[in-house]
Amino acid sequence: MITWQEDSPIVKAARRVAQTLRAAGFQAYWVGGCVRDARLGRDPKDIDVATNATPEQALALFPRALAIGAQFGVICVIDHGVQTEIATFRNDGAYVDGRRPTSVCFSTPEEDAARRDFTINALFYDPENGEIRDFTGGQADMQARILRAIGKPAQRFEEDALRLLRAVRFAMRFDLTIEAETFAAIQEKAPGIHRVSAERIRDELVRIFTGPRPGAALQLISETKLLSEVLPEVEVMHGVEQPPQYHPEGDVFTHTVLSLDHLPPDPSPTLAIATLLHDVGKPPTFVMADRIRFNQHASVGADMVDGICRRLKFSNDERERIVALVRDHMQFLHVQEMRPSNLRRFIGQEHFDEHLALHRCDCLSSHRNLDNYVFCQERLREYAEASTEPVLPPPFLNGDALIRTGYKPGPHMGEILRAAHEAQLDGELHTAEEALEWVKTRYPQ
Repeated sequence: MITWQEDSPIVKAARRVAQTLRAAGFQAYWVGGCVRDARLGRDPKDIDVATNATPEQALALFPRALAIGAQFGVICVIDHGVQTEIATFRNDGAYVDGRRPTSVCFSTPEEDAARRDFTINALFYDPENGEIRDFTGGQADMQARILRAIGKPAQRFEEDALRLLRAVRFAMRFDLTIEAETFAAIQEKAPGIHRVSAERIRDELVRIFTGPRPGAALQLISETKLLSEVLPEVEVMHGVEQPPQYHPEGDVFTHTVLSLDHLPPDPSPTLAIATLLHDVGKPPTFVMADRIRFNQHASVGADMVDGICRRLKFSNDERERIVALVRDHMQFLHVQEMRPSNLRRFIGQEHFDEHLALHRCDCLSSHRNLDNYVFCQERLREYAEASTEPVLPPPFLNGDALIRTGYKPGPHMGEILRAAHEAQLDGELHTAEEALEWVKTRYPQ
């Protein structure tokens, strides 16, 4: 028996939808991820209803519903701000684009279950009597902690190649072992992931690496041969040795796995992806000199990450944040020797909390020395206690102020303003008046 949170607006709305369908003489079951989650003791984020009512019949019962995918038998009912999808039991025709069937045929619950991806996602729940209808063995697989594709695994992955990555996400999220035949089919069909749009791959990767056990997820993506397809720049980290005095944990791939596992709970997508990619510049910069070195790997990696983010269609803002995280992650080595102005610029930059979190992951997965992490935290605290200004305050002077004083516009003005701001951040200047006199003295007209 499944226990639902009956006061939840989601549950209430789904019950009203099912009751309306039943009152009109149709079947109505809750189906898919909501049943899986509830069966595992988790609160579902939404509830989908499956029925033998056609889209036209359902729309007649819910005239204000949205026909979001009526050609596939799906409509959406909005009730008190809650969206509930209603889908007609169906068989799918051939898949030619690796995502959607060319046609659908309305059918029965048994046939509807057979066209779904994994057994744990094919459970039907009767909200009237509380019974579960299980046509594919999903409950037994849950009990055995197994993720199994329905029917012929290779066919399921041919139908929608994104299921290859979804298998990894479900295995991590629910702590499941991928069944042997399903695992072999993922390895065989891994090249098919290229039939999936970059946006869908990106979204799935973000869900995986912001979810539970991201380090184990990276290992599993590699073992399933998907990593060499979606992120070959990470796959080649295998076997790239590191200097043991700084990296006793092993090669670059092992370091990346451990770094991911030190992410905070529910990390931002930009932090998670930057942690995954922060050492992507090491394989191409590996040299053996007096010791193993990776000269300029942060800047090389930043250029590579810019290309990866463009390939995966991240937004410009996300791409710039991820690139900055990778580019600057080695700057922490120098924070205790930085001039005050440089330190304030560094720790006062936007999203510095992500930079600090990545540095912590980097340290804990290698030498475990957090001195620079603690140093930055202390400086941030000191700046916050000493002033109501931000860590990186705006400059006292701007171009208009210099022009009013008689300075002529030109490239030299930028140099003057940068020098004045530097002196301000170093604590030499305290007011705009002081800054203007400072400029007059050092840069006479």
